[in-house]
Amino acid sequence: MSYGPPYPYGTPPYQQTPYGAPAPGGNYPPAGGYPGAAPPGGGAPVGADPQLWQWFTAVDVDQSGAISAQELRQALLNGDWNFDLDTVKMLMTLFDVDRSGTITFDEFAGLWKYIRDWQNVFRHFDADRSGSIDGRELKNALEQFGYRLTPKILRLLEIKYGAGESRVDLKPGMTFDRFVRACVATKHVTESFQRMDEDRDGWVQMNYEQFMTVVLTAP
Repeated sequence: MSYGPPYPYGTPPYQQTPYGAPAPGGNYPPAGGYPGAAPPGGGAPVGADPQLWQWFTAVDVDQSGAISAQELRQALLNGDWNFDLDTVKMLMTLFDVDRSGTITFDEFAGLWKYIRDWQNVFRHFDADRSGSIDGRELKNALEQFGYRLTPKILRLLEIKYGAGESRVDLKPGMTFDRFVRACVATKHVTESFQRMDEDRDGWVQMNYEQFMTVVLTAP
């Protein structure tokens, strides 16, 4: 098995600058579907990006000063539909630094950059500009990240993170949010395996608790 490079957990493994707008007719998901105006309230904190603060206050519907998972889900869009709830929970886990169960403005700033970075990754590998990632594009993306998976494992990823027959409202392949989750899950499981494979021979011996820990902590 080929391991991926040791990227910090929760960081997009492929960084690049934006490389242009989608082709005519393309349907790239926006990084967020925020309302156009912020509700009345105090000004942005000192040193904060005013536009980012405006988005934060617009998403914080109950004006609590922090964003819940449900508020975040209502704000993040894949074109015309909200992010998958499991992906929202993953983002909350990654950026809820103080483990409060909500996202503060500082945490939101990091989350916003993370989504923007992943959006550039998504655009890069969406070769046909369809607005979703198919099996071939997923294979290309994971190989560039350093993960050379068998056709069987790639197919399992497609089934687990693709739209699925139960979601007829979604286009075939992986939407932006599910693509991010598939990549982060692959990275998490591979790194968990790598930590146990001390002699780097591609084989590990683990007990039931270790196995369950890897499975249940995967995004």
